[in-house]
Amino acid sequence: MPPIVNAPIVNAMSVDIEEYFQVGAFEHTIDRSAWDAIASRVEFNTQAVLDLYAGAGVKATFFTLGWVAERHPALIRRIVAEGHELASHGYTHDRVHDLTPESFRADLRKTKAILEDAGGVPVIGYRAPSFSIGKVNAWALQVLADEGYAYSSSVAPFGTDHYGWPGFPRFAHRPVQGSPMIEVPVTTARFAGRTLAAGGGGFFRMLPYAFSRWAIAQVNEEERQPAVFYFHPWEVDPGQPRVAGAPIKSRLRHYTNLGVMADKLRRVMRDFAWDRMDRVYLGAPAVAAAA
Repeated sequence: MPPIVNAPIVNAMSVDIEEYFQVGAFEHTIDRSAWDAIASRVEFNTQAVLDLYAGAGVKATFFTLGWVAERHPALIRRIVAEGHELASHGYTHDRVHDLTPESFRADLRKTKAILEDAGGVPVIGYRAPSFSIGKVNAWALQVLADEGYAYSSSVAPFGTDHYGWPGFPRFAHRPVQGSPMIEVPVTTARFAGRTLAAGGGGFFRMLPYAFSRWAIAQVNEEERQPAVFYFHPWEVDPGQPRVAGAPIKSRLRHYTNLGVMADKLRRVMRDFAWDRMDRVYLGAPAVAAAA
């Protein structure tokens, strides 16, 4: 049988599981010592995400905080039972550039043990909180490889005021010499010589849907690559409490368009093909080796 030409690309759907009060936007407003005293929303809004996926017939990867898994093991069991991939997002949303190699390794091991105990499945994928692996802490990729992770999705190959590694390869490759580990950067598109963030999250929520549809189509149709999409459960939860005292820029980023996010997600899941990160990328036939 002849090969199928221009077959539809299957993209990677993912969600980063954390409480609304654990995000980087509020890290200087809400002290960690107060976390256990704040009303939890993560089980409620993650259940809503699971219902969205079930309605669309989509399987995804859930990059989950160990802190959340400790407190909501039944939620972890539902994620696994419904056929989604369970992966690591670190223990308490520490940005990797704030850790040492030793403390990062300890965080990886602690979180992996918690997730595997709760979910009963191997954890082979990792995403750094706030995409916080960059040029200044590239050592983290070696640590991930040493710890046996099959893949990471921890680099944003563009620059923002919070994170990014401009110039990093835009698509899946093996960044560590001699290691099979794959780094899968969050998706970007190209326009007028510029690299644009196009992988979901706040960019997807705040910008018109037409931009994301164009960007994913460009990656699929022109570059023949899968797109990596991500968001957070709190982004489909317009009823979450408002955090007082946070800078206005942080509040705008966090609360804008929460009420329209679920409908936009339904559209993107209808317009493109999706699957879990591990099934999209592991064993992919064309992954560049480290230089």
